[in-house]
Amino acid sequence: MNAKIRNKKSMGKVYNQFDLIKTKIEKKDFKVGVIGLGYVGLPLTLTFCEKGLEVIGFDINEEYLIKLRKGESYIHHIKSERIYKQIRNKALFPTSDFSNISNTDVIIICVPTPLTSHREPDIRYILSTMESLKPFLKKGQILILESTTYPGTTEEIIKPVLEDIGFTVGEDIFLVYSPEREDPGNKEYNSQNTPKILGGITSKCSTIGEMTYKTIIQNIVVVSSTKVAEMTKLVENVHRAVNIGLVNELKTLTDSLGVDIYEVINAAATKPFGFTPFYPGPGLGGHCIPIDPFYLSWKAKEFDINLKFIELAGEINSSMPNYILNKISTLLNQKSKSLKDSKILILGLSYKKNVDDIRESPSLKLIKLLLKADAKVSFSDPFHNAIPKSRNYNFKIKSVKINPKNLQDFDCVVLTTDHDDFDYEMIRIHSPLIIDTRGKFNLSKKVMRG
Repeated sequence: MNAKIRNKKSMGKVYNQFDLIKTKIEKKDFKVGVIGLGYVGLPLTLTFCEKGLEVIGFDINEEYLIKLRKGESYIHHIKSERIYKQIRNKALFPTSDFSNISNTDVIIICVPTPLTSHREPDIRYILSTMESLKPFLKKGQILILESTTYPGTTEEIIKPVLEDIGFTVGEDIFLVYSPEREDPGNKEYNSQNTPKILGGITSKCSTIGEMTYKTIIQNIVVVSSTKVAEMTKLVENVHRAVNIGLVNELKTLTDSLGVDIYEVINAAATKPFGFTPFYPGPGLGGHCIPIDPFYLSWKAKEFDINLKFIELAGEINSSMPNYILNKISTLLNQKSKSLKDSKILILGLSYKKNVDDIRESPSLKLIKLLLKADAKVSFSDPFHNAIPKSRNYNFKIKSVKINPKNLQDFDCVVLTTDHDDFDYEMIRIHSPLIIDTRGKFNLSKKVMRG
């Protein structure tokens, strides 16, 4: 197909690719392809479907695809009814066959971007996705990357792939970076009402990207480039990581002082200006906050810049599971018990409350440390019956349902995730020792902060 196409019905008027896709989007006559149907891709897919658009959902996880075809959810906060409705209406077509990309107009990439073992960006999923797409891309499409990555990825990694095929970005095909801002389980903000940041390789790319997202999202914020959009996402999460690192460090001091860090923060939060409350925890979890700072610090080294605040915050937050381990050991010693062979109950596997997401969960890191110390570890989580096998963890531990009797059998109960489903009063009354890393309990002789 030539860059310029003559429409027989246009009485000789010449349309370029920009005009053609612009017209399709204006008429809501376009088909979306979403690559990666996890915590970001699936809610985005459903939002497009619910706005009357057809979506081809791509994933290599066959279990996901089987469930989707049945209209079943594999993410707790996304109800099966939403999926079933779109499957029944034939608005959602789940597949692993990338040849279907040729049937789409808008392609949105939502694949994982983890860290390597050396805490360097691991963009292999982006690279493999582009290789899978290459044979099936066509002129007139827009390609949008949502995966978190370092500034420059869209322009330096994805754009050359498109040019290698023979496309001119901004004329034949359009390229945008628009970072995901999903917050699983957030009841106030979702895919539709969270402002959307985007930056295009060219102004035409930005225009098409903005038009695309305006079909489903209320507020679009267009920035000057893909690099600015990539940087924006990292700054958002670096801001949180650094501030959480600060209060995690302060927690170690307040513990020594015999002061409750949560009482301090809540008191400080009454100031109507100049203070934003952040709260400590057992470490950082989820896909973004523990990872994004390292993407930025890695990129900075290219310019011989050491981002000391970021790296220090990363070290502090990463050390929290070890801090809690030492706290458990110290408190058990005070009761003339050794950590070895002690029965430890971890309350909460997920990285945050009321979701089933365990990505980078500090609970997993703590369990690993406890097992290494020969403690007898159990866990309880309303969203998990067992600990799924992953690249870093292979624990054969089943979830236990807690009750007054079995709580008394544990030497120490550690609250790592404050799910609403837990009966905190029962836990408080019947547990012999509680280490609370989430500020859920009032301090007492048997309740300590961790």
